[in-house]
Amino acid sequence: MFKRLKFIIYTRPFIFFAYYLIRIYSMTLRIKVENEGHWQRLRKQGTPVLLCAWHQQFFSAIHHFKTYSKYNPGLMISQSKDGDLISGVAKRTGWHTPRGSSSRGGKQAMDYMIDHLKMYGLGAHILDGPTGPIGRVKAGIIKMALEADAVVIPLYTSAEHAWFFNSWDRFMLPKPFSRVCITFGQEIRFEASDNGDNFERHRQYLENTMRPGLFL
Repeated sequence: MFKRLKFIIYTRPFIFFAYYLIRIYSMTLRIKVENEGHWQRLRKQGTPVLLCAWHQQFFSAIHHFKTYSKYNPGLMISQSKDGDLISGVAKRTGWHTPRGSSSRGGKQAMDYMIDHLKMYGLGAHILDGPTGPIGRVKAGIIKMALEADAVVIPLYTSAEHAWFFNSWDRFMLPKPFSRVCITFGQEIRFEASDNGDNFERHRQYLENTMRPGLFL
């Protein structure tokens, strides 16, 4: 029975259903967006922008992210079955979804993301996905930002009332009709070095900057 249920969850009809369920659910949320105009001005000036968030908090931004479809944004998603579901939903909100992670297909997907950032100028990245550990920034975002000459924009979401799942990331699901705040931080620009000794320092800096926004 369980195997049959899992099969149904990953079918196209279910993904279609999930997309509209998320849209309807998200429409109950009272969303406030802060500091969005700053990175949008950078994008209009020709600067590639890479939005980044913790896995815990991405659900709250899904509905609002549909408004970014005009930018042809890109989002790297894992090749897992759960990734199939997330990718299907993301595509229906107007996002391009190269598939890969640090453990499977990552290099090809990352190269696609770098090319996408250079061409279209907007992407997003889940810092500690797809399997954690929570609050640990993985190195891919530094490589993408440096090679695409993109600025990194921290993204945080919070909810007045929310459920937190007993999962590796303490996944946050805002309760219906809750107030939700989507906050964009100031841009972070990484400088490349000839010998690459700044790479770990950049990764640690981003982790230190964004960890206070986690709900632990």
